[in-house]
Amino acid sequence: MTNVVLKLTNQEIQQLMSKIQFDTSNVSQGMKGKTKYKSTSISIYNSNKVMFQGKDADNIASQLLPNTAKPAQSKTNSVKKTSSTNKTIRYNNYQCIGSDEAGSGDYFGPLTVCAAYVSKKNVQVLKTLGVDDSKKLTDAKIVELAEQLVTFIPHSLLTMHNEKYNEKQKSGWSQVKMKAVLHNEAIKNVTQKIDTDALDYIVIDQFAEAGVYKRYALTDLPFSTKTKFETKGESKSIAIAAASIISRYAFVKNMDSLSRSAKTEIPKGASNKVDLAAAKIIDRKGIDYLDSITKKHFANRSKAEKLVQKKHR
Repeated sequence: MTNVVLKLTNQEIQQLMSKIQFDTSNVSQGMKGKTKYKSTSISIYNSNKVMFQGKDADNIASQLLPNTAKPAQSKTNSVKKTSSTNKTIRYNNYQCIGSDEAGSGDYFGPLTVCAAYVSKKNVQVLKTLGVDDSKKLTDAKIVELAEQLVTFIPHSLLTMHNEKYNEKQKSGWSQVKMKAVLHNEAIKNVTQKIDTDALDYIVIDQFAEAGVYKRYALTDLPFSTKTKFETKGESKSIAIAAASIISRYAFVKNMDSLSRSAKTEIPKGASNKVDLAAAKIIDRKGIDYLDSITKKHFANRSKAEKLVQKKHR
């Protein structure tokens, strides 16, 4: 399947929407409209980017938007393999699975892990969409990008909710072990969705040394000889950046759901602001409810209890 992404003006979008009928009501957040035209899916986003998806995407884009310049095509020429002794690998020249997680440093909410496969032909598509380090993006932008990525990027998204997280932590699992198990499972899931003969690298945003990861992962690494661990991986591999955005998206959505359930705005992170929010929840709903939506072993729990005790003296 081919993906074509174009950045249009408001006038060009109006012209496109006047040529064929778009569904503008049953669309996800961040999207203006969507339709299917001659077996090609067309999505218009609030960012004024339009994505054409299908084996005839190039021709349909040219037919409907004859005066719009095509984006620069990503180079798919064969690239000389980087020597294994060379520490600098330009992952965006290769077909890669990237994996990353979200929520590990947050007291409230789950731990989410995503692995995503980005082919060489889709590297330029992701760059055009604006895929970047998720830490540089607002929650609104993450939601907008993720809802585009999941439509065409082979991926696996796993969520360890607080009840399971606390159960595993109580049984002796460190957070590093939880992450290793989830990363490995997500990566295995993605390898089952792609042609692994075309896979060049598996790149993991490093949270532990390779030996520690392998010891904790419970199962063998898929394609261990192709697996690399990179610090600040989002800046080195667009596959990791895509996985980071999708995992962060899942975390943000879960946090929104928790806020609705608790009937109060639940902050991210593990700051003093989080302690205050946790104390208010203990006052209103009790410690058991707080434990059901948090990572119990974080220091925020005891700090919140002290705040409540101080208040009622």
